[in-house]
Amino acid sequence: MRLLLLIDGACESVSDPELADPGLAEAVGVVRTQVRLQKLDFWLRNPDYLADELLTEYEKSGEVPLLELAGAILDSEEPEVRRYPMLRHHFGAYEPLDDALAVLRSAGLVARRRRGTVNRVRQHDYFLLQPGRVVAREVIREAPAFGYYVERARLVVALADGLGGSELKKRQYLQREYAEAVRGERIGSVAVRARVRLEKLRAQAQAKGIRVGEDG
Repeated sequence: MRLLLLIDGACESVSDPELADPGLAEAVGVVRTQVRLQKLDFWLRNPDYLADELLTEYEKSGEVPLLELAGAILDSEEPEVRRYPMLRHHFGAYEPLDDALAVLRSAGLVARRRRGTVNRVRQHDYFLLQPGRVVAREVIREAPAFGYYVERARLVVALADGLGGSELKKRQYLQREYAEAVRGERIGSVAVRARVRLEKLRAQAQAKGIRVGEDG
């Protein structure tokens, strides 16, 4: 369900030639490349990394809402109770998607298309089908707790705006814990470091007379 809600929130428009494919006639959106889907899922599954990236964006832009969003995550237990760590693979965070996607595909909610040749697949694209969108909306309505993933997926997509899968991978590699994780082992948390960073940035904002939520 996490992947369905992520694909729903992250998909872009489907082209007319793609809609001409009989299997994609009901497609309402697409997430292009497995790398992009994996990297978006990494931030969704690791709220501590997401919050730390929000702090980086705050330092670049000075937009206080970014600091407040990071604070809302790091002041809570979300980095601990919502964290679903991923393995460090050859090219960064990785988790096999086949099993989860097979369930969505067999239910007619998502379709996958490969680009390339028989011997070399260059790209996987993931299409959200109309029944998938309907199910995503019904789940949120009937089980409001899943709204968490909708809100976080919205943040993740905004953070990744304009970045392709390879660019997202490079950005995530800037995190020491991510880059130095042993291949085949789970990538460690940055929650402690991010919380220290948050308090430093809050103190700096307060010194400048900037109000930051209840801490301002």
